[in-house]
Amino acid sequence: MANRVDHEYDYLFKIVLIGDSGVGKSNILSRFTRNEFCLESKSTIGVEFATRTLQVDGKTVKAQIWDTAGQERYRAITSAYYRGAVGALLVYDITKRQTFDNVQRWLRELRDHADSNIVIMMAGNKSDLNHLRAVADEDAQVLAEKEGLSFLETSALEALNIEKAFQTILTEIYHIISKKALAAQEAANTATVPGQGTTINVADTSNIKGRACCSS
Repeated sequence: MANRVDHEYDYLFKIVLIGDSGVGKSNILSRFTRNEFCLESKSTIGVEFATRTLQVDGKTVKAQIWDTAGQERYRAITSAYYRGAVGALLVYDITKRQTFDNVQRWLRELRDHADSNIVIMMAGNKSDLNHLRAVADEDAQVLAEKEGLSFLETSALEALNIEKAFQTILTEIYHIISKKALAAQEAANTATVPGQGTTINVADTSNIKGRACCSS
């Protein structure tokens, strides 16, 4: 979702968090939106999201970030979860090799269900546990380059690179939206019929309900 909305913010962008259960998605969400971390967190239950408003290139952008709500344990994530998403943070745990090995399965699912222009960043979470590392940074860099993804290692516990990850995603989304708007304006200016232009409707932002928690 990337429509202009009202006087409080210029754009609303939906971003989804995906990845195996237990990699820290919900703590990434709570750290970014409320600067909180729950050490004794449990698996997320229910459909959940949280929001935060930021400045991107002088525009006020409201990020609406959705968590998988524990459904990934049952591979039950539906297409509705991805609908309207313009960004995704694909998370793995640097201490659990299997979560990294599953990244490509998550990429396939994302590309099957989400918009083809979705902005994707891969995040190797729990970098504070470097002494337990099971995934080399170099391996992740190679995969990210192969798949055309942005990549960062993060720590929700230490608040490392969480802000940078979302700022990077939101900035890239905004640049894509800006180019579409500019192209539409140019098309309108060259239209043969005066007064006619092009409207870009990226997604529907109405009727959104949810709640947020800081479980993991």
